[in-house]
Amino acid sequence: MQQQSRQPDLVEGSLPVFVFPTELVFYADEQASHKQVLTLYNPYEFALKFKVLCTAPNKYAVVDATGAVKPQCCVDIVIRHRDVRACHYGVIDKFRLQVSEQSQRKALGRKEVMATLLPSAAQEQPQVRPQEEERRMKEQLADRVFFEQTAFQTGAFYSQREFMFLKRIIGSCCD
Repeated sequence: MQQQSRQPDLVEGSLPVFVFPTELVFYADEQASHKQVLTLYNPYEFALKFKVLCTAPNKYAVVDATGAVKPQCCVDIVIRHRDVRACHYGVIDKFRLQVSEQSQRKALGRKEVMATLLPSAAQEQPQVRPQEEERRMKEQLADRVFFEQTAFQTGAFYSQREFMFLKRIIGSCCD
């Protein structure tokens, strides 16, 4: 008799999603901050597929907005801010990472990551917001609509070796 490995039935939206960092801050005067990396972790015994959605897809480029994560592995998702203008300072956008099993269409879990463009890292000071303003801000963000990121191409194509080299450099900067 063949024994099947049985995974528990997961309720849609109930799977915890592990992503780091939980917030992205871009600085207009620091070109290096215009490209940041989100790391999606899969601590589970089964493979996951993911999709990155955004409330402002025209402002950002997401390299590999869809993909897969092997069991007990992680994947880096590169996000570039491509519309760095003063009118966007302080605007809070959101990215939603949805995950599902490889063979399923329904989202088993999701995590939202806030992204903000600030004029300068030197001018940033920790702000203490009253609880009421914090609650209002969360409600406002909850009502936003998320859009799928379209494929992003820079016109430059990299070989597998160059890509892996770049990935190692980016990874070492984030450790």
